[in-house]
Amino acid sequence: MALFDLPLEELRGYRSASVEPEDFDAFWSKTLQEARAHALDARFEPVDTGLSTVAVYDVTFAGFGGHPVKGWLTLPATATEPLPLVVEFVGYGGGRGLPHEHLLWASTGRAHFVMDTRGQGSGWGGGGGTADPVGGGPSYPGFMTRGIDAPEDYYYRRVFTDAVRAVEAARSHPLTDAARTVALGVSQGGGITLAVGGLVPDLLAVAPDVPFLCDFPRATTLTDRHPYREVGLYLKTHRGRTEDVLRTLSYFDGTHFAARGRAPALFSTALEDQTCPPSSVFAAFNAWAHEDKAIEVYDFNDHEGGGSFHEAAQMRWLRARC
Repeated sequence: MALFDLPLEELRGYRSASVEPEDFDAFWSKTLQEARAHALDARFEPVDTGLSTVAVYDVTFAGFGGHPVKGWLTLPATATEPLPLVVEFVGYGGGRGLPHEHLLWASTGRAHFVMDTRGQGSGWGGGGGTADPVGGGPSYPGFMTRGIDAPEDYYYRRVFTDAVRAVEAARSHPLTDAARTVALGVSQGGGITLAVGGLVPDLLAVAPDVPFLCDFPRATTLTDRHPYREVGLYLKTHRGRTEDVLRTLSYFDGTHFAARGRAPALFSTALEDQTCPPSSVFAAFNAWAHEDKAIEVYDFNDHEGGGSFHEAAQMRWLRARC
């Protein structure tokens, strides 16, 4: 696929037309307050993985509604003092997978926590084990229109709340340094990272890679590729509901979380990416509030973005900060 979005020089100045709800902050403050009424109850169970260079813990903590959410915590096997912490969120349809799928960040001497995404984990990778008690057990996508009738019921309200609680759970382990916490993820994981970056005020850095869940008004009309297409297919049947749907989605738009970003950020985008169009990514990047921000642009890539090249860029970028 050749270039299909705005020229790069226009992308660098592009701003989203998404309208921020007047009660955006109040909505999320109330949501997190309700979640924190439940004890975090983070439990770390050692796992015998057969890996000798890392120690792995099977983690369970209370997310949205007090629902149990799973994760893996991976530490260098020789760790004896608190380490810089990387909290990772995974792409659409995937789950936390198997422990040996997540060795990069522990190999850099950091603690690494990967969150299972409730209700997902059946689309690719090693699977997941976190049910969504509101919407059922792990299932095949899609998730984009679950509860879309109202912000209070929308699926990503639960996921974003889980993500904030995941940071809190990971920070509660004695071998993680809360003051040196980085959030990152690819695609959906990048979109969740943006939400966490807007809701957790004291992160050291964030690194959303080809992030999903940004600039819904443009993304849902520019690309016909899933997952954004799920919204169009819903509206194809539910005629006349566009305004209501966009109102719900505005509470979960990465551009609005970006406006509250208080940490240095490294974004990435790919100019041939039809899954997460570059204009939707630049909408969040351009809105990111912290002045220390950068974006890696991969000219001839689709949604795979920079792949391992971008992982190398992230390692270089984080080395200077953590």
